[in-house]
Amino acid sequence: MADELSRRTVLGLGAAGVAFGATGATVGEPSQTAEPGDIPSGIVLVNAASREGQDLSGAWRYSIDPYRDGISGFHGAAAGFGHRRYEDHDVEAVARANPAALIEYDMQRSSVAQLPAAWLTHDPALRHFVGLMWYQRAFTHTPSRARRAFIRVEAANYRSSVYLNGAFIGTHEGGFTPYSLEVTDFLRQGANQITIGVDSEPSPDTVPPPVTDWENYGGITRPVRLVLTPETFVDDAWIRLTRDGRIAASVRLDGPRAVRTRVRLSIDALDWTVEGRTNDLGELEGAFDAPHALELWSPENPRLYSVRVEAGADTLEDQIGFRTVRVEGENILLNGEPIFLRGVCLHEEEIGADPGRIMTSAAIADLLKAAKDGLGCNFVRLAHYPHSEAMTRMADKIGLLVWSEMPVYWRINWGNPATRTAARRMQAENIRRDRNRASIIFWSLANETPQGEERNAFLKTLAADARSLDDTRLITAALLTERRDRNGRPLVVINDPLADLLDVLGVNTYNGWYSDDALADLPDISWRSDYGKPMIFSEFGADAKAGFHDASAMRKFSEEFQAEFHRNTLAMSARIPFLRGLSPWILKDFRSPRRQHPVYQNGWNRKGLMSETGARKQAFEVIAAYYRSLANGPR
Repeated sequence: MADELSRRTVLGLGAAGVAFGATGATVGEPSQTAEPGDIPSGIVLVNAASREGQDLSGAWRYSIDPYRDGISGFHGAAAGFGHRRYEDHDVEAVARANPAALIEYDMQRSSVAQLPAAWLTHDPALRHFVGLMWYQRAFTHTPSRARRAFIRVEAANYRSSVYLNGAFIGTHEGGFTPYSLEVTDFLRQGANQITIGVDSEPSPDTVPPPVTDWENYGGITRPVRLVLTPETFVDDAWIRLTRDGRIAASVRLDGPRAVRTRVRLSIDALDWTVEGRTNDLGELEGAFDAPHALELWSPENPRLYSVRVEAGADTLEDQIGFRTVRVEGENILLNGEPIFLRGVCLHEEEIGADPGRIMTSAAIADLLKAAKDGLGCNFVRLAHYPHSEAMTRMADKIGLLVWSEMPVYWRINWGNPATRTAARRMQAENIRRDRNRASIIFWSLANETPQGEERNAFLKTLAADARSLDDTRLITAALLTERRDRNGRPLVVINDPLADLLDVLGVNTYNGWYSDDALADLPDISWRSDYGKPMIFSEFGADAKAGFHDASAMRKFSEEFQAEFHRNTLAMSARIPFLRGLSPWILKDFRSPRRQHPVYQNGWNRKGLMSETGARKQAFEVIAAYYRSLANGPR
């Protein structure tokens, strides 16, 4: 904080701020009429965690603002002095200097929370709060003329606005993707103050919409950092193996010396070095012969290489694996060989009785190791939104293939151009952040969305964007199906026009849970697809409360029913010739406020193979045994 108060502050005037959603400072905001190919862009700061800077995790002050008083007054005008929580002053000092000043907040004396974490962890009273929360902390910094500075927010749910030393810096929409705002000209020597307002309230126009089946974890749920770079730096570097076996590089520099700058790529472990020069846009595109000694990444051999990108005064390093993935007929090929995906779905929620989306390295390892070592998975579906970069990096490290998904879920406002723009921006942020991750083989467009012309046009745009941003991975989505009767037996038909846009078809099946089918009849359900493409059961499951038993296996919510459901669904799956993967719903029980049975649910979706605290249900071993059988021979 500044040692001296300006005359305007003492008089109770302050500096005017900019409200949430100010269009001139929105991160990567494209035209509302953007067409495919006009993909939202902005600062990427790829592998930002490796950059020099300061981690701003830890103690932050917070202040609840249920009526958004810090944004606007009760007649709709801009918030006046005494209500703007981002002001750069000491409230108590202002009050002493001007006893007539009325200030109805005091961030410096508000309650303290440890971030990153959802605000339901701050206080029990915030368990179901949906709305605006203000966060603030001080930090010290010594500016340098040779360095640029950015505030990097890995995730804040859902809309957030950043203020530095009382000045509005920018705003962002989307609860699961990162954004970076340049603050070089706003930092001062010594003490600085950062304020972030986070509004978690969804609307019919947001992505996702208000009605979902998971917890709305409001708050700053992933790290915030002050990132420092040279004046010209490597903003984006995408290094991958092409399907014809070459190493391709797409590099973009940002800064005054971005144009016609020499770029050097190297992998010391392979004694491999290539050079090129950026074009008039500060970009380099090239494809180079791969070293003969290159080991391909796979779940069995998750080989990562330290790749270095040098340009001018900047050096960026990353751990990258090299592999190929493609579809051939009804097969998925990894490194040219057919693979069957033994998977499970995950929410980004730690194991424990009172989770708060505090995804430490240990929490992520607990989830992924339960999938890989416990169940025998080679694949995870990260549902229903982009998970943290730490999650996908650990999947790279331990060897798990990944389905990465957009929060385009259920009842999206397909006809609203602003909703489509927001979805496009989120997808671009996710792909640009993670396309160096060898583990990711699928970009998923959506989950269980109803058919219609507006929906089809919306998702066609997302598919075109995904292919433009990354032509090395496969496109998928979880589709709805049609159930018919054939000779007195059920037939499930895949007839969603979205399937034409996909490489791999995802289908969620809950026969015997959300239907009246007897579990013993599930193996006789037939499946038909006329698309000639591989299919994954992207979800299947039944609720069970850990410890609740019914030996007859007829009572829903019992461990026995859940186990029998999985046995029979697996038997059904074994008869589908074009099925190439399974991801049961879900690894562990997770928070869902829509699930309110007072005995079995109490705010939890109980379809986990484990309880929320990690207790394994009977169905866990059913899946594990089946995956062991698949791993020991062809399906």
